[in-house]
Amino acid sequence: QVQLVESGGGLVQPGGSLRLSCAASGSNFVIKAMGWHRQVPGNRRELVAVVRDGTTRYADSVKGRFTISRDNAKNTVYLQMNSLKFEDTAVYYCNADVTFTSPNEFRYWGQGTQVTVSS
Repeated sequence: QVQLVESGGGLVQPGGSLRLSCAASGSNFVIKAMGWHRQVPGNRRELVAVVRDGTTRYADSVKGRFTISRDNAKNTVYLQMNSLKFEDTAVYYCNADVTFTSPNEFRYWGQGTQVTVSS
């Protein structure tokens, strides 16, 4: 099993910044990818950003404003969010795709952290 603990959400004004963190812990796993998704009530969970093998990918809506980074030594992924907009308001979920003793990947999720952009 892998546990993901997120932090860093909160209330911010439009144009402001927040930094989310997500730390993975557990035993005998190898992280293949880590990422962030977000969800607004009534909508599907959508990909925000992911990093796999050093390569990053972003949703079009956040390109140029959000930056994902990973500290391999700490099994931690970060999401730096700048120039926040009202429409970025959502619950943000961290995910980790991991392997154990086989090449099969398993996805784990954090508990979610609320980001609210409001004036």
